[in-house]
Amino acid sequence: MGVLEVKNLTKKFGKRVILDQVSVTLEEGEVVGLVGPNGAGKSTFIKSILGLYNIDEGDVKICGFDVYKQHRDALSKVGCIVENPDMYQNISGRKNLKICALMNDLPKNTDIDSVVHLVRMESRIDDKVKTYSLGMKQRLGLASALLNHPKLLILDEPINGLDPQGIMELRQIVRDLSKKDKMTVLISSHILAEIGQMCDRIIMIDQGKIVDSFTMDEIRAKNISLEEEYLSKASKDIR
Repeated sequence: MGVLEVKNLTKKFGKRVILDQVSVTLEEGEVVGLVGPNGAGKSTFIKSILGLYNIDEGDVKICGFDVYKQHRDALSKVGCIVENPDMYQNISGRKNLKICALMNDLPKNTDIDSVVHLVRMESRIDDKVKTYSLGMKQRLGLASALLNHPKLLILDEPINGLDPQGIMELRQIVRDLSKKDKMTVLISSHILAEIGQMCDRIIMIDQGKIVDSFTMDEIRAKNISLEEEYLSKASKDIR
């Protein structure tokens, strides 16, 4: 059983088909990149697997729980952040995490220090968020997504706006979560060069359909870049 199992997912807005019979399985410990042009269906896919949209057809299961029939159980296994997560600027990172735990009905004894350690923020966690760099704010957002010790971590455009140091730090944290904690990570991004370094496998989506899925080992064996592979498979409309 995969951590995430999506079968024949279809989503329409009016008569327009945004996702067309999408099927995806993510296994334990995989880091998977979801790539595609603007309007390809990436954001709709993420919102659909989180149960934020009513879907027209298909099934979505997280750790065996049906997202649309066992919503609370399914989402208890998920951590998610989107680009530039909202934080209270005038209080510390630690207080932000405590508020986040409270708002998500997590136990009062939730181990804040363990997630702070995972994202390597011990030295700054008690400083006000307004003093943080963008990379540190992103790591704090990641810490908030890890409070419930998820089996599936979803990162939507996590690299946008980060400097090279911030990107390197995020990359290493994601790899550690995958290798040491066996966490499954789904990353949606349009920055192909970095996705190629961070992920084990790439799923390409275009015009609401999965057009290809391949491992980064397969790309390296072909001695080409992810960008070259992407352009060879993407629709003519975006070339």
